[in-house]
Parts: sequence; C-alpha cells; structure tokens
Amino acid sequence: MYSIHLSAPFQLESGEQIENLEIGFHIYGKLNPAKDNVIWVCHALTANSDVISWWDGLFGEDKLFDPSDYFIVCVNSLGSCYGSTGPKSPGFNMRPLLDQFPLVTTRDMARVNDELRTILGIDKVALLVGASLGGQQAIEWSILNPEVHEKVVLIATNARHSAYGIAFNESQRLAIFSDPSYGNNCIDGGRQGLIAARSIAMLSYRTYQSYKKTQTNPGDHKIEEFLASSYQNYQGQKLADRFCAYSYVSLSRAMDAHNVGRDRESVEKALGEISAKALVIGIESDQLFPTEEQKFLAKQIANASYAEIQSEYGHDGFLIETNQIEVLLSKFLSDQSPENYSNIIHNNQTQFKLVK
Repeated sequence: MYSIHLSAPFQLESGEQIENLEIGFHIYGKLNPAKDNVIWVCHALTANSDVISWWDGLFGEDKLFDPSDYFIVCVNSLGSCYGSTGPKSPGFNMRPLLDQFPLVTTRDMARVNDELRTILGIDKVALLVGASLGGQQAIEWSILNPEVHEKVVLIATNARHSAYGIAFNESQRLAIFSDPSYGNNCIDGGRQGLIAARSIAMLSYRTYQSYKKTQTNPGDHKIEEFLASSYQNYQGQKLADRFCAYSYVSLSRAMDAHNVGRDRESVEKALGEISAKALVIGIESDQLFPTEEQKFLAKQIANASYAEIQSEYGHDGFLIETNQIEVLLSKFLSDQSPENYSNIIHNNQTQFKLVK
C-alpha cells in the first residue's frame, strides 16, 4: 500500500477543511508507454484499496484484470480506516476526531481520486469501475471530469441514494449510537454497536432466498440456537474485528448524502454530463439498489448500455457473481455491441439477461 499527503488544505463540500489529507492507495502492474492501460477501481463501503484481496474473481494474475496487462489503481475512500484520512486520523492537536470527524460526501471522495490521478500523471483512465458506494463515487467523478474517463462500469449503484437505503443506514447508526462506548474520546468505541449494525446491514445485502438456502436449520425441532442467529452474530463479529465504528458512521452518511443533482440543475442534467461509454449492471434480486435505479442511470447517460445479472444473493451479488460480471466486462472492453450480449451470455451458459 502507498500513501501520500496533500500539501494544501482539502476543502470539503460541507465547507470544512482537512489539513494534510492522506490518500492511501494500492497500485498493481505498470503504466505502459502510451499510458492507455489504466483500470481505476472505487471500492464499496467496508472494503479497502487492496482490490485483488476482495474482488479476486476479476482482479489478479490470470484474471480478467491481470496486473501484467494493466495498471490498476484503487484508492481507500476518504473517511475509511484503511489508509486514507478518517475519524481515527490525528486532528489539529494530534488527537483523532472520532465522532467529530466532518461530514464527507461521494463528491469529496471523487475529488480525492482525481487528486491522486493528477499526482500520478495520468491523463486518461481507460476503465473506471465502481459498485455500490464505489459506483456512487465513480458516477460523481465521471460528472466532475468527463474528459478523463474513456469507459465506466457502474454496478448495483444509483444517482441518488434512496429513502429506503437511508433508512437502513440510519437504523445501523442508531445501533452504533446506542453503544455507550461510542464517542467520549474512546478510540475503539462502538464495537458492540457495529456488530448490531452489520447484522442489520446483512438483511439489506442478501435475500429471503439466500437465507432460506444457507441458514435454515435441518429438521423442525429446534426452539433456539438457530443457524440464522449464529450467522448474524458471525457477520457482525467479523466486521467488528477489522473495521471502525466511526468510519462506518462516516461512510454511511456519505452514502446517504449521495445525490448527483445537488447544486446542479437536476439529476438528469448531471448524468447527461457523462461522456464516457458506460455499462450499467443491475442485480435482479437486489433490494438495496433495485434494478430500476440502474435502468435510470443507463437511460440518462448518453452512451450507456444496461445488463442484468441473476443471483440469489441480492446486493452482495456483485462480489459473488464474478463469472457473470466477467463475461459482460470482457465484451464491453472489446467493444462488443449490446445487442450481441444475449448471444455471449447464452454461449457462456451464464445466468443473466440483457434488458434493453
């Protein structure tokens, strides 16, 4: 992992400033002489910039995005706890701000990505990829700097976060705030609240069918100690062991604030600024980012196609159904026309459909 600090104060959309902002990022591979092999990834809520570690179905040796062929960049999101400035970073008095960390937005995150691009001397990004919160950042960046990106892939994301999504996030934050260890200058505070928050989040990431398939107890004689209960606790503990409650609050608030139409004429006009060729991918069972949101993106972005993958796993399908996504992305990279996607899908026996 690499890290750089910005010399000038970084102005946030909220009006506050961050001094000495740190950008944590991973790079893989080498920039070719033509500088036309850049793949840039914006990660989701609790992921990090080591994209090969969490999206290994698409990135890594002998995968679709092989570092021997591409120069791959992924920036840790502003407000996270994996290298970029966040709530646990030292403040003006060298003490972390924790629950006093300022509000950041997906637009701020997009500008951080662009700051790094400039520092690295990259004029063009051949492909920008983002899913969920990462997709929200990718959309904002494509609007802010449309001339930079040649192609963009937006997966399970939206132009404005929904009331349903905000409600889920607020419920998770309420769980964190109810933990008495959160705040009060307690640097590791909120652990139990974060466990509960993750349990709530899993209900929005997965589906009834996925829980039925994997978490139903065999037989019908139990009156306690259910598989589904153990699974919720396991997922909560797993996240609390690696993540920070303060960053969870910060990033979920950034997601809530996501609205490309803010301080612009409209959401539609803002999306119309995107000049990159775009592929928008929805997941048919996604409850958190339903496919109507991706269809809207594809309709409003001038040079966009929409495809839909099949999955039992809801929103988490973007991490699980990498075989389906690989088929779509490989043909998108080779400029396969959208009307031929259905044949590609059939020939590869994958389970998704093209929606025109």
